[in-house]
Parts: sequence; structure tokens; C-alpha cells
Amino acid sequence: MSSIRQLFTTPLYQAHLSEHGTVDAQELEASCYSIAEDDEAGQEWCETQGYPGYTSYASLTDLPWRFPIFADLVKVLDAHVKAFVAELDFDLGDREIQLEDIWINILPPGGTHSSHIHPHSVISGTTYVAMPEGASALKLEDPRLQMMMAAPARTKDAREGLKPFIYVKPDVGDVLLWESWLRHEVPMNMAEDDERVSVSFNYKWGD
Repeated sequence: MSSIRQLFTTPLYQAHLSEHGTVDAQELEASCYSIAEDDEAGQEWCETQGYPGYTSYASLTDLPWRFPIFADLVKVLDAHVKAFVAELDFDLGDREIQLEDIWINILPPGGTHSSHIHPHSVISGTTYVAMPEGASALKLEDPRLQMMMAAPARTKDAREGLKPFIYVKPDVGDVLLWESWLRHEVPMNMAEDDERVSVSFNYKWGD
């Protein structure tokens, strides 16, 4: 009897931060804007690189040490990552998955973040601080896409696991996690006036 099995899955974790702890949402958003306003090195990097809006990625590497709200956030993220890793059947030996870096993103209307991966990390993710109406979803790309060559396009109503791209629209307070090799991008922020605010992070296989 014939059968069809789904092989080589691409896992995506989605949950609300509150499932593993409490983070003051108002304080987190206010801190993101306060840090962005004071971070002259980050502002200069964004201007030099043509990066829309603001990111602390290239300027501040110690947010949890500088700001207690980010220390609180990391504790909650650690618990979410632990839950996700438990489902991935990694053979970690005597080493742990641990935070590598964490940074702020403030994307203005019209801003985008082009397709990319996170080399040298194991788990990457984002938690969403402000998502105004029209703010862009996260676009995830089928990692097999470059090898499909002459394959026909999928139908519009194709099953989720067969689509070449998946768009995930998170709510404020959600956290998304994926393996760092998964290519993703942030399409244009179509909100009329408001900025899309998120905090992204990488976890590595520790020493």
C-alpha cells in the first residue's frame, strides 16, 4: 500500500512571552525608544549602512547588563528557547544552548529588512514590542527553494508545508523561534505613521 510521509521538517515556535514569565511590556517599549535616542554609535551605524530606522545590533552588545528590563526579558526567553530545543532532539553533550546576542529593531513606515540568515548561531528569534496596524509580518523561506529548479509553482491554496514562503503575523508580546539557518526577512512596514518595534536575538551552542 502506498504512503506519503513528510520529511525534513522546518520547525517554527510561536508563543506568548507570558507562558514562561513576566516582562513589563510598557517598560520594555519605553526602554527601546530611550536606548535608540541615546545610542549615537548605533544611529551613526544605521545611517552609514543605509539601515532604515534603528538597530542596536552593531553598537550595544550588553543590553541585559545595562538595563534590568532586558535581564528580565532574557530570563523569559531562556525558558522559551529551552522548551523549543527540547523538541528538536539535539544531542548537546555537556554543552548548553545559551544567549549569544540580543538587539533592538525600530522599523519606520516604508522600512524593510532584507532576506538573511544568522550564521554561526543555533536558534534565532524575535519578540514583538509594537506592531501597529499595517506593520509587516515575518516572511520565512522554504530552505529547499534554491534546489527546486524546474519545479512548477505551487497553487495559491497549497498546504502550508508545501508553500515556498510563509508569512507569520505575530501579536505584541509574541515570541517566534527558528533554527538560525532558516532564511527570513521583514517586508515593508505598511503602517501609516507608527514604527514596528521588536527585539531579536541569537542563541549559540555554548562552550
